[in-house]
Amino acid sequence: MHDIRAIRENPAAFDAALARRNLPGQSREILALDEARRGKILAAETAAAEQNRASKEVGAAKAAGNDAEFERLRALVADKKAEISRLTEEANAEDAKLRDLLLTIPNLPHPDVPVGADETENVELRRWGTPRGFNFAPREHFDIPAVKPGMDFATAAKLSGSRFVVLKGAVVRLHRALAQFMLDTHVAEHGLTEMWTPVLVKEEAMYGTNQLPKFAEDSYQTTNGWWLIPTSEVTLTNTVAGEILEAASLPIRMTALSQCFRSEAGSAGKDTSGMLRQHQFEKVEMVSITTPDASLAEHDRMTRCAEAILEKLGLPYRTIVLCTGDMGFGAQKTHDLEVWLPGQNTYREISSVSVCGDFQARRMNARFRPVGEKPEFVHTLNGSGLAVGRCLIAVLENGQQEDGSVELPEVLHPYLGGKTRISAAGVLE
Repeated sequence: MHDIRAIRENPAAFDAALARRNLPGQSREILALDEARRGKILAAETAAAEQNRASKEVGAAKAAGNDAEFERLRALVADKKAEISRLTEEANAEDAKLRDLLLTIPNLPHPDVPVGADETENVELRRWGTPRGFNFAPREHFDIPAVKPGMDFATAAKLSGSRFVVLKGAVVRLHRALAQFMLDTHVAEHGLTEMWTPVLVKEEAMYGTNQLPKFAEDSYQTTNGWWLIPTSEVTLTNTVAGEILEAASLPIRMTALSQCFRSEAGSAGKDTSGMLRQHQFEKVEMVSITTPDASLAEHDRMTRCAEAILEKLGLPYRTIVLCTGDMGFGAQKTHDLEVWLPGQNTYREISSVSVCGDFQARRMNARFRPVGEKPEFVHTLNGSGLAVGRCLIAVLENGQQEDGSVELPEVLHPYLGGKTRISAAGVLE
């Protein structure tokens, strides 16, 4: 949500920031609605003052026996009461229009975000690791012999349709090990507090983290009004909704493993093979709540937390900063981590880490109290640490061997009972 006062004070700057996102200016329409709303409010307040004055004079007219004046004043009070009701209703309608418009406008990009039209203009910050050389043609994850017994798309389609998978045996144990490894690392080494939250939320929680109204078609809603979360960013961030936090309690750093649900409404024809893009998947999420002056440093820290997971797994990756044309709706600035997938011979996104400024906090009314000062809106950040299914794909593809087996990262061996590989027959050994 945007600060209407900031738009009033500098509409040109607001439109210029939207232009960096390749969007048209919105300040004229916003300010017209704001002026209409404020005009109705002022008129209602004026009518209320006139009603109060007439109400006081009614008694005096009656006491003086001035029946004509008494009737005139009594009629005036009734008229003003009706006028106030009408003006208040009109002001509320203008306010709703203004709010609905502001809810559809994305966050303004941070000044240091590169300007660009689409993903081709993202800027690479750094790379880690060297993609492994293969003396055979590397397969995509679903074609690796070791994986085939444990990745069942046919049964999933029978149960649920396309873009679902049933994991079995060694593959599902590896999937579980990856999630546990990520959580343990974030808690023990990165200082995050582990949480467990619902996957069904109220509509206001989805609005709070800007999933609604923009991304309604990408999410699932139950018949009784709950929404299935697309990521635990929704629940973790909304834990501070409506709160006034003490400055000393910040930063708040949280992590959670959760089921995530996305309809992928805009992805028809994309990544239909394998489990790269699913309707239901697991993700380890990171969320931080900070003071405004600390949020950019926290963004860099969270990015390093995600990078550390990939480095411990020995997975080559690159870190990019998204340009203004590729950045998500609620983000001020985003770092994407892209892991090397030899089966596709390319880097693919495995984590997005975003700083949102006070954009979500205004929607949630989440504030903190600086010592001796008035409450201010907190800043919120979120990031994948990591998407478990995509990490599973990366481990399988990077560890595949010519005989069809998969060698597993050393850091996962303790999570797999000392097993170090999946045989070509699909058995942990």
